Amino acid sequence: MAMTHLTKRFFVKLVGIFTFLLFLSGCMDTGLTSQGPNVNTGKPVVVALLVPSESGNAQQDALAGSLVRAAELAISQMPDAKIDLRVYPTAGNAAKATQAAQQALSDGAKIFVGPLFAEAANAAGKVAATKGVNVLSFSNNPNIAGGNVFILGDTFQNAANRIIGYSVSKGRRNIGAIARADAAGEVAIQAIQSAAARNGARYVGATRYQLNTDSVIASIKGAKQLISSEGANALVLDADSAGALPVYAQMLPENGITAQTVQILGLTRWDRTSAQVQTTPGLQGSVFAMPDTAASAVFKQSYSAANGSNPHILAGKAYDGMRAVGTLLSSGSRDALTRSKLIRSAGFAGANGVFRLLPDGTNQRALAIAELRDGQIFVVSPAPRGFSGSGS
Repeated sequence: MAMTHLTKRFFVKLVGIFTFLLFLSGCMDTGLTSQGPNVNTGKPVVVALLVPSESGNAQQDALAGSLVRAAELAISQMPDAKIDLRVYPTAGNAAKATQAAQQALSDGAKIFVGPLFAEAANAAGKVAATKGVNVLSFSNNPNIAGGNVFILGDTFQNAANRIIGYSVSKGRRNIGAIARADAAGEVAIQAIQSAAARNGARYVGATRYQLNTDSVIASIKGAKQLISSEGANALVLDADSAGALPVYAQMLPENGITAQTVQILGLTRWDRTSAQVQTTPGLQGSVFAMPDTAASAVFKQSYSAANGSNPHILAGKAYDGMRAVGTLLSSGSRDALTRSKLIRSAGFAGANGVFRLLPDGTNQRALAIAELRDGQIFVVSPAPRGFSGSGS
């Protein structure tokens, strides 16, 4: 049936009203963006700190306390940032982390700092995503990174990029690896391969080991094969002092692998090993990555002065997370806590040097290169004090 003149006029008016309402809805401030919530930096912004307390584990509770104190220290150093810090216990598990995240959102949290463990961080991240809230987890597991979840923990990828870049600068371009035969070892190998490609080196392969003497000996034979057949002139070890490093330190030179034949590169913090391991002949001349020693000393001194005790080894991650939040809030921008602001290329000043959050949810930290020589640690390439390029 054809429209009458009056019906047409009524229809056009309805369309006009509907279009106007759509325009208004587009102009309204919903408090959210596609990358995070808007904030009013003129008033205290609720920041949720998720820590592994109330676990029934005394050591874990002590760690949680140190994380809280480190976060409070960061806030005290940024008077221009108005932060309403709320602490939520996760007990270190996913179920309690889910509850903590839900309560934090109910309390108006605009960003989460923490949790620590990967499963808890993943769970909290899913809850936070329902309100477009970003999460700065203390985890170092890259598998949970991405979307609204960032990790602040030290990663194999970051260390591999630094040590292989240094190796290449010294003419050692053929990179082999000795890594554990487990999931963590595979992450290490992938990081080494990626770092080799990024730095113009050639990845020649890996030999794997399990945590027993026979397997370690077999892996050394595999390493010799990488040197003789594939031309490896640098070997990256993922071993640490709690694992196979003491065995390798003793047995590598006994099998003809010394600093004169190949550069040994450490993927973990060998400055944390015992003096006995550091003086082992097999590690003399080896290099590894470590944080900015000057920044680490300042953080430790400031924390100790404020609390009368030394910080937990992981406390710096809470300090870093809060430094990032406070630095961005100090800008006065309503979109200060959005994803695009969190991944700013300049990064942030942290407990152990400058760091920045990357678009894939992982992080880049400015690291120094240290050499073990005559049983002592010497910094042979200082940590950069800033970043250049996108870091992607």
